[in-house]
Amino acid sequence: MHTDHLKNIISSLPESPGIYKYFDSMQQLMYIGKAKSLKKRVSSYFSKTHYENRKTAVMVSKIVDIQYTLVETEMDALLLENSLIKQYQPRFNISLKDDKTYASICIKNERFPRVFPTRQIIKDGSEYFGPYASGTMMHTLLDLIKATYPLRNCNFILSEVNIKAGKFKACLEYDIGNCLAPCISLQQEDAYNLNIRNIKNILRGNLTEVKNQLKTLMHLASENLKFEEAARYKKKLELLENYQSRSTIVNDLKHDVDVFSIVSDEKFAFANYLKVSNGMIIQTQTFEIKKKLDESNEEMLNLAIAEVRDKYNSKSKEIIVPMELDWQDAHIIITIPKAGDKKKLLDLSLKNAMYYKKEKMSQYEKLNPDFKTERILTQMKNDLRLTELPHHIECFDNSNLQGTTPVSACVVFIDAKPSKKDYRHYIPTTVTGPDDFATMREIVFRRYRRLLEENQPLPNLIIIDGGKGQLSSAVESLKELNIYGKIPILGIAKRLEELYYPEDDLPLYIDKKSETLKIIQQLRDEAHRFGITHHRKRRNKLTLVTQLENIKGIGPETAKILLSELRSVKKIKESPMKILTDIVGEAKAKLVWNYFNDVS
Repeated sequence: MHTDHLKNIISSLPESPGIYKYFDSMQQLMYIGKAKSLKKRVSSYFSKTHYENRKTAVMVSKIVDIQYTLVETEMDALLLENSLIKQYQPRFNISLKDDKTYASICIKNERFPRVFPTRQIIKDGSEYFGPYASGTMMHTLLDLIKATYPLRNCNFILSEVNIKAGKFKACLEYDIGNCLAPCISLQQEDAYNLNIRNIKNILRGNLTEVKNQLKTLMHLASENLKFEEAARYKKKLELLENYQSRSTIVNDLKHDVDVFSIVSDEKFAFANYLKVSNGMIIQTQTFEIKKKLDESNEEMLNLAIAEVRDKYNSKSKEIIVPMELDWQDAHIIITIPKAGDKKKLLDLSLKNAMYYKKEKMSQYEKLNPDFKTERILTQMKNDLRLTELPHHIECFDNSNLQGTTPVSACVVFIDAKPSKKDYRHYIPTTVTGPDDFATMREIVFRRYRRLLEENQPLPNLIIIDGGKGQLSSAVESLKELNIYGKIPILGIAKRLEELYYPEDDLPLYIDKKSETLKIIQQLRDEAHRFGITHHRKRRNKLTLVTQLENIKGIGPETAKILLSELRSVKKIKESPMKILTDIVGEAKAKLVWNYFNDVS
């Protein structure tokens, strides 16, 4: 229940775009949000019970004060929200996790600029390209630049006055061809700056202009019979061609685009970013986002786009995304491609996000096995349309051989793992002959009548290995016990990927690669194995009983007593008269002993 203070604030909120801040009783900032209409958005937090999200309910219960800022447009609200979240990092706001400080390539603001990698961004007028999430890509670019354009790497102050005063001498870098010695005027500033301009084009991914210039210089040198110079230009051209062929060329786009995709589960999301320039991917990075208040993919992708474009200082006029976004900027084109090169770009981004998610989940699960269990149960809950996590699952299967010695098995999985101590066998007592429907009805009834009588916990999910007939029989028993509707129940068709709910005419199809299907397959296999094993033991025991009944004067009860005590016909045959007498009495013991010892 919010206070009169909060009621007054909410009632006075305008129907305008802006950002809002929630504070707790300690005046700690808990949450920052954006809104197209502040009044509607903030009011929605207090008009719902938030049963579907406990964290939201906790946050709302702690709010004692609200502050807000009006802005002109929703886009302004998004950008301000992103900026404030980064500055204050409120506990209930999602944030993009990126602990690494990635390196950038710096072109130093100086006469005869140096080009080098750095992790420190200094605002001194220098230009920075990156950051590069892939160190391999960055060093490949630097190697290409070094091989194509000799540059100085000394930190001398190469002012015109210092050079004219002869303060410097050519060093080893000049001798081995890595530098053209501008320090002693062997390379002029205009020529050096032309190289720097070409290097900037390479770093921006614009190789066409650089290659065209090199081709022109190569042909010009050749025409002037400067073949060695032409060969050098040709080698540089080949280096560029080779670099471009090893880079990911995706299409003939002439303008820069940013590509974003996102995948998520109950707790985390992973957003991938591709920077495409002149049809070539020149930058890529994937961010992990930890959910705080069950945020939608759209909300998280909006945050990721704002964060990444700011971080990489992106000026791209087009953004490719997989879904409709509330991104209103007249200067930006939002594209949701359905086919073609742009769709291939989006698919590539999604592939990267999915791979990153898989790797991260694998790391988490190794460190915390409970995380894997919860993820699998959550996947099952979503796939099977359940209302709660299926911590306790029971699966039933009937087993018989040509209608003889029917046996039913119930296997139990706790937290997606077999709980063998809870497995149970059942021998039908009210069914005559091979009647799977009646057998299933009896066994399910007996199982849950006992659990109810003993006040034992009921499962979160019941699975019936059989068709609609056996499923219907199981449902009849649940109805008789008055627990139908309290426990989800489904049947497995012969084709495992088809699952049936009692009141659905059409089957529920599950992805064949889904972990949900793997768990159901394991349940079915366990139930089948457990039932068949017991069925064989029972059949073998009956065969032994029949063999003992061949002894004149020995009936089925005596045979069962002997097998129960001595476990096998072999041991019965080898037992002395005294042991047999102790078990079944002297008269029957004599009949058995005489039979096996061929005494007539």
